Formats: sequence, structure tokens, C-alpha cells
Amino acid sequence: MASLISDEIMTLNDEFKWLLQEVNWIIKQIHNIIVECSRRFPVHIDNIETLVKTEKYILASTNNAMNDQIKVSCTLFADNITHADINIRLHKHPQVNHRTIVQNDCQWKLHQILDASNHLLSALNILDMPPLRFNNEIKKFDFKTAEEVIELINNIMICLDRGRKSLIVPKKRSIEELQRSSNMKSLQPPLPNDLAISFYIQANKLVCAVYHMYKDGSGEKRFDISQAEISIPWLNEALVLFANGLQCCQQLKDKVLVFTQYKDMQMK
Repeated sequence: MASLISDEIMTLNDEFKWLLQEVNWIIKQIHNIIVECSRRFPVHIDNIETLVKTEKYILASTNNAMNDQIKVSCTLFADNITHADINIRLHKHPQVNHRTIVQNDCQWKLHQILDASNHLLSALNILDMPPLRFNNEIKKFDFKTAEEVIELINNIMICLDRGRKSLIVPKKRSIEELQRSSNMKSLQPPLPNDLAISFYIQANKLVCAVYHMYKDGSGEKRFDISQAEISIPWLNEALVLFANGLQCCQQLKDKVLVFTQYKDMQMK
């Protein structure tokens, strides 16, 4: 019986040694995915060609209630809307038609894209900065325990998850916060005080939302939302790469977790 247990431990130790050797190859895959994702964002990486470019889009109105319409043509460069021509038609508003422009000299900042960029950069820094078990001579991670691998992977997954969520889950802001935002100041001419505009990212879409504030018959504050949107191909590609990176991390983590139950198991 003791012999069988000993043989099993030796087999597990051999498997563990093999896995730790494979870790570098898998981490290299994860690194490549993050780099490929970063090429779509304003992240500067030495010797890596960026895919960021200026693109023009026409956003289509998504709600036809009361025949309200929003027509938006905009120019997007990385995390900036460098120009936008916004035409609004709201039948409930005292002034039905409105037009305003985002000028090149006062651009609209898309903070979600900037946040995603920063989280990707943090993930790359974790991999590029020599950690405890990085051997500079052979340019490989020299892990000794399963816990060391899991700690690294957990840190990378936190960055990727935050980057993905920054695109999928827009931060909720009150209309008052929108009106006070620096982005609203980029609109020329300014909109009436009962209107607010928000550009934001929702997964792979760029959305322009218009909020009309008014009081109902009982004097209660209400607001209507009209919006226009368009799918951005590179955002869809980025979300796929975020998901692939997280999947690779989870698969590696699952493999390594098997060995954490053997507390005395480590590379000799």
C-alpha cells in the first residue's frame, strides 16, 4: 500500500514538473493575446504596429416613438470623438429640432476605451516586469510552486476582467452629472438646459443617447431617452480577445489548482 502511494506521488510530481515547464508556453500564448488586443487601443508597445486609426461612422436611431430621431455622424480616433455632427428631433420638446457639433479643437473623451487601455497595459506590465520567479538569463518564468503560478494568473485575470467590464458595463451617471461633465462643454452651440447628451460604449457598440428632462402634469420630474448607435468592428474583435485571454488563464489555473492540495509538492 505504501509503495502504491509512493508511486502515485512520484507520478504526480512528474506531471507537476511537466506542467511547470509548459507554463511558459501557455503564458506566452496569453501574452500574445493581450498584445494583439492592445493593438486596437491607445497602448504604445515597442516594435508592435498599432491598428488604431481614424474612422468615420454614421449612427442609426434605434427608437421611433413619436417619430423622434437622432442622426449622428462622428469621427472616432482611439478614445476620442474628434468630430461629431448631431441632429436631434424631439416632438415633446418646445423646440423640436436641434443641431450641435463636437469640434476638433474640443474633443469628446470616451473614458471607457481609455480605462480598457490602462487595464491591458497593467496586464502587460505584470508579464513584462521581472517578478520573483522570472529568470532573466533564460527569459522564462522559473516557478517552484503551484501557488506562484496561480498568483500570477489571478493578477492577469483581474486586469483582463476589469478591461472587459469597462467596455460592457458603462458607468451610470445622473443627468445632472452628464450636464456638468467636461464633454458637454465640447458641444457647439450648447444645448438647452433641459437636454443632455452622452456618448458611451456598450459592448461592441458606440451609442449616442439624448436625455430630455421635463415635468409631467403633477409636477414630477421625468425624462425621455432617445438614442442612436452603431457596431464598431474593432471593439468586437477586442472583446473576443479579452474573452480568449481570460479563457486561457482559467484553463491554466484549473490545471495548476489540481496540485495545490499537495502542500509539499514543489520543484527541487
